[in-house]
Amino acid sequence: MKKTIFLFLFSVTAFAQIDRVEPPFWYAGMNLSSVQIMFYGKNISQYDVSISNNIAIENIKKTENPNYLFVTIDTKNAAASELTFSFKSKNKVAFTKNYSIKERRENSKFRKGYDSSDMIYLIMSDRFANGNPKNDSDNSVTEKADRKNPNGRHGGDIEGIINNLDYIKELGATAVWPTPLCEDNDAKASYHTYGQSDVYKIDPRFGTNEDYLRLSAELHKRGMKNIMDYVTNHWGWQHWMYKDLPTYDWVHQFPGYSQSNYRMTTQFDPNASDIDTKNCMDGWFVPTMPDLNQSNPLVLKYLTQNAIWWIEYADLDGFRVDTYSYNDKDGISKWTKAILDEYPNFNIVGEVWMHNQAQMAYWQKDSKIGAIESYNSYLPSVMDFTLHDALGSVFNEDKGEWDKGMIKIYDNFTNDFLYPNINNMLVFAENHDTNRFNAAYKKDFKKYQMAMTLLATIRGIPQLYYGSEIGMDGDKGKGDGDIRHDFPGGWSGDTNNSFTKAGRTEEQNKFYDFTVKLFNWRKSKNVIHFGKMKHYVPENNVYVYFRYNETESVMVVINNNPQTQTFKTKRFAESIQNHQNGNDILSGRTVDLKNDISIEGKSVLVLELK
Repeated sequence: MKKTIFLFLFSVTAFAQIDRVEPPFWYAGMNLSSVQIMFYGKNISQYDVSISNNIAIENIKKTENPNYLFVTIDTKNAAASELTFSFKSKNKVAFTKNYSIKERRENSKFRKGYDSSDMIYLIMSDRFANGNPKNDSDNSVTEKADRKNPNGRHGGDIEGIINNLDYIKELGATAVWPTPLCEDNDAKASYHTYGQSDVYKIDPRFGTNEDYLRLSAELHKRGMKNIMDYVTNHWGWQHWMYKDLPTYDWVHQFPGYSQSNYRMTTQFDPNASDIDTKNCMDGWFVPTMPDLNQSNPLVLKYLTQNAIWWIEYADLDGFRVDTYSYNDKDGISKWTKAILDEYPNFNIVGEVWMHNQAQMAYWQKDSKIGAIESYNSYLPSVMDFTLHDALGSVFNEDKGEWDKGMIKIYDNFTNDFLYPNINNMLVFAENHDTNRFNAAYKKDFKKYQMAMTLLATIRGIPQLYYGSEIGMDGDKGKGDGDIRHDFPGGWSGDTNNSFTKAGRTEEQNKFYDFTVKLFNWRKSKNVIHFGKMKHYVPENNVYVYFRYNETESVMVVINNNPQTQTFKTKRFAESIQNHQNGNDILSGRTVDLKNDISIEGKSVLVLELK
């Protein structure tokens, strides 16, 4: 009896040695078969490690912190199975740990990412809909719900997104991008979740890992895609690992904290000083976000495996990568390539918030600009911030001057030659970090029509920010909370429910109905998704362009002049060719292409040529 009790106590003590194992499991048949498993527990590195099932241990890495042990195993020929790690002290097994190699989904490698046939709906996860009020606060994390605080937790969650997927699909969206859902345990302003404290765990105020899997499944049932907002550049200062760093250089230290200079041009400027380049890449984004050191092989492998694990585990269709161009540029290139080697049809869009097309084009895969210095980021898609910049002011510029009005939009596209893949650009009028479009233009419906028509008919992948479709506004000057309002109807007790036609105001329905008509038309238009573009220098602030392929042609007219404009169609003969009429997909009326065309002030025509 005494012997049995002794063995039981020893087992409990022994297993307590391991507090975390990451990744928590892996998959058979992966391209990344050399898997670095991190074991974390008090003085774990004092043990010798072996493994069952004839799996080879390639490497065992101990660091200056005895609480970590990095064990790299070869799973190349491993079938789905249960492995056993044995931890020995003085040649005796002190304890063991089971580890699963799981079966992959069928054809997982060749999953198709989002592309220019999609329209992405961007959701501020905490502010969209509260589907489960019971998880608004949780004892395992610090900040509790306070809907009255514009910078506090409001209770939006995964269940709220799932409950409203039919609403999102009805809009014409085919993909959903929620802001990050992994745990962020900051004491305040944790709602945005860009300062993550556990990158293998969904924040309990959003739901569970299983809820996230259910979100993917519900999207896929509807033929829609799930895009994860992924952060490679930094974690939050409450990340469990930051509190007990595996190595001093796991994060960039100067020593301690130093802020980024935010000058991303230093990454390719041939005249840049080394110190400025270092301060951009290695400086912290803000004091509460430790900057990860992707040049450390342990860190890079950890981040790569975490990203691949989420794709496989949650059946993801794409990433949006936050602050992409602040990473160590060689490290992020390796990270991106590893993901695309694993999933060749996957898509990743990087946030490269710059205001010059050549500088943004540098970051797209196979860029000729990057090739000048033999650099390739392997990043398939970048965000068209120069177009966003133009959209923020152009519709208040009523006169077509040399450098004002629709010429700004025209000029943006004249630089398309800089990008290796112009169709794989994310185009948007606003997002969760910018001023709300409807605030900048005072909810002017005609200006919303012009902007959305542009996004729906140009090259690239359009992204709509939640609530714009009902006229939601918000002033960036009043703080981030003001551009991230709760969606009306997402909370029990809201005075109106804008998820339903009956719950929307007349003005909200005007915005909504237009958005639905436009983006649902776009869904089936291959000529818009992948066709060529020909545009004409704006005259009198009227911009005309054509999207065309071998079988279809669409003529878009945007009149940014407050007055009705009449123009002759002869100027566009090379694009109109033998077409006699055009059907306006918005009004349903037929336009005679043989005669002059008149268009009302601040309005659009989208003509399918017949």
